[in-house]
Amino acid sequence: MLIAADKFKGTLTAVEVAERVTAGLRRVRPDLEVEALPVADGGDGTVAAAVAAGFERREVRVAGPLGEPVTAAYALRGDTAVVEMAEASGLQRLPAGVFAPLTASTYGSGELLRAALDEGARTIVFGVGGSATTDGGAGMLAALGARFLDAAGEPVGPGGGGLRDLVTADLSGLDERLTSVDLVLASDVDNPLTGPKGAPAVYGPQKGASPEEVATLDAALTHFAAVLELEKTVGERAAEHALAPGAGAAGGIGYGALILGARFRPGIEVMLDVLGFAAALSKATLVITGEGSLDEQTLHGKAPAGVAAAARAADKEVVAVCGRLALAPAALGRAGIRRAYPLTEVEPDVERCIADPGPILEAVAERIAQDFLT
Repeated sequence: MLIAADKFKGTLTAVEVAERVTAGLRRVRPDLEVEALPVADGGDGTVAAAVAAGFERREVRVAGPLGEPVTAAYALRGDTAVVEMAEASGLQRLPAGVFAPLTASTYGSGELLRAALDEGARTIVFGVGGSATTDGGAGMLAALGARFLDAAGEPVGPGGGGLRDLVTADLSGLDERLTSVDLVLASDVDNPLTGPKGAPAVYGPQKGASPEEVATLDAALTHFAAVLELEKTVGERAAEHALAPGAGAAGGIGYGALILGARFRPGIEVMLDVLGFAAALSKATLVITGEGSLDEQTLHGKAPAGVAAAARAADKEVVAVCGRLALAPAALGRAGIRRAYPLTEVEPDVERCIADPGPILEAVAERIAQDFLT
């Protein structure tokens, strides 16, 4: 039995999901061999999944999205690091109810990457998602040695809003170690940088941006790319990267990563490789995956869909657990999931499912054991 589920966002971590499912299964089959491999798709929870798989957790003080110091973590095993931008620049780093769509910066994410380089990382999986920022990765690039100056030769202000004043970009001072590192941009988002499907238009409102601020950010990022096109070390690649899948990930930090030479891969595919999923899958007879809400977004690069696809390729049966189920059986089947078990199947009161999901998830796991293991 292999449990490879993502977190139930806001209620249970991926590790806690695996613990609760294991407990429920063993109420029916006390002798059951269970392997837990918490997964993530590159967004928040990615470092925790890596640590659960045997990576070492490292902590460092970096700048939060508003510039205040925060303690952020990354994961390291040998010369491979897993860096989660949300640790430094995520929405969870903002005070409750506070948004800063024009000024939130990814500078701390660049500091996290630099810390991984300092520890000798040669491969860096850069998981992006859950950001508080829409600065195109400018802050991250600045932390790694780039300079973005206004007409007076002074650094532009933080965040996407500051890029309106950008006149000169100088990337000659970027950390030289980046040229010899395999940087992997891991994301479930394939949006371009700007335009109707770009970072400001699609994700800006989630970060508190008004329609006017969305327009401002889109214009600022368009200007950012145009100025980078004039920078001699980037040139025409600036325009190409702005249109590339993943450029719009996490407020455009994907764009900054592509400027650094990163290669884009779907987050769940990268994480399954890093976590050793293939080896665990080879020993499993049944796979349990899941996340808080199984819905249309799940089918587009989220962790359960990636797990199910890999399991189906290996001819392994998959079921899923979730808090909320918004997919028809036919859609689940096309994704490679035989059946889904929502918490609401055991406890119809949604508020109770949110307030205390652990015991309910154990009861759900008992049902899975009764259906598949007896």
